[in-house]
Amino acid sequence: MLSLTKMLTGDVYYGDELRYSEKSKNQRHGVSEGRGPVVAWNYTRTCNLKCVHCYSNSEAKAYDNELTTDEALALIDQLADFKVPVILFSGGEPLMRQDFFTLAQHAKEKGIRPTLSTNGTLITPEIAQKLKDVGVGYVGISLDGLRSVNDRFRGVEGAFDRAMQGIRNCRAVGQRVGLRFTINKNNFNDVGAILDLMETEEIDRICFYHLVYSGRGNAIVHDDLNHEETRQVMDLIIERVEDFHRRGLKKEVLTVDNHVDGVYLYLKYKDKDPQRAQYIYQLLSTNGGNRSGIAFANIDNEGNVHPDQFTQHHTFGNIRDRSFQEIWMDETNPLMKGLKNRKGLLQGRCQNCVWLDVCNGNFRARGEAVTGDIWGFDPACYLTDAECAVERPE
Repeated sequence: MLSLTKMLTGDVYYGDELRYSEKSKNQRHGVSEGRGPVVAWNYTRTCNLKCVHCYSNSEAKAYDNELTTDEALALIDQLADFKVPVILFSGGEPLMRQDFFTLAQHAKEKGIRPTLSTNGTLITPEIAQKLKDVGVGYVGISLDGLRSVNDRFRGVEGAFDRAMQGIRNCRAVGQRVGLRFTINKNNFNDVGAILDLMETEEIDRICFYHLVYSGRGNAIVHDDLNHEETRQVMDLIIERVEDFHRRGLKKEVLTVDNHVDGVYLYLKYKDKDPQRAQYIYQLLSTNGGNRSGIAFANIDNEGNVHPDQFTQHHTFGNIRDRSFQEIWMDETNPLMKGLKNRKGLLQGRCQNCVWLDVCNGNFRARGEAVTGDIWGFDPACYLTDAECAVERPE
């Protein structure tokens, strides 16, 4: 996750400590020394929508063998013992489980920041107030375009309007809320309109996700942008971040799942604003690129531990058998060991790219989906060969 706003403006936000800390450099097991990873927890697979790009292939049905409430509470205790800083409750649709508020409150009481990834359609005024009351730090609501585009993507008519009402309900009670948008060929023309929506609805944060080829998303691999389209979208987003800043609007804009974005931003500023470019590079250096298997972990609805939510076909163990900390620190698993020190294993242009230290090979799920090898080259890298050889700053 890269904050374009942080890199372009220097503004301070909550996640900066986790993303841009010198304490995180060279860590193998967490966000910094003595702390575990951020955990995305798909604690239910059940969902009320039918999104075409769903990595968990969720449907509106009950799934067997999900962790019970008692098991989930015990897992939170394990995560607290490992000093995990953040739990991202995800799904499926996490609000489909009746014990969500019990678990979120328990995480908060244990010193873990609970956050929520949701489609927003179930957030009534009462639910919004409960989110605020139990201490949910942030609610990320998925919109993948304006009304017609979003509803087609979500597979349910009316999903856009219900999500928008969920956003408004959160804002009405002072619950911190923002947008999640997965960029692809079917919706990239709506990116400007979504940024306009942020302004008209007074939404302060958006995360733009690059498409990852996993789950139902794997079936639409050909719907990913080509490299030129990706550059055009990035140019638009960067221009809008600069415009927000010029007009004094504090909007946090992040991109997710493609660490090449940071390099692209640096290269855009290298000549026109060397001082800003140096600052961008410093942030990228401390961020360290993709850290799935290091500072980011995934736990699924059955308690299986994975590198991230897009690689659930690779499992390190189950928390019903061993503690999360024991699983996460066990480098006898070749994949776990490789992810923690992957540079020599990566294939393709990565081996000769000068930006490897700030990208770390980008996203393994995409590389594996296309090449069949977990260390295969990520085709979403949109740098040219020349850009891969540009001299780095000191």
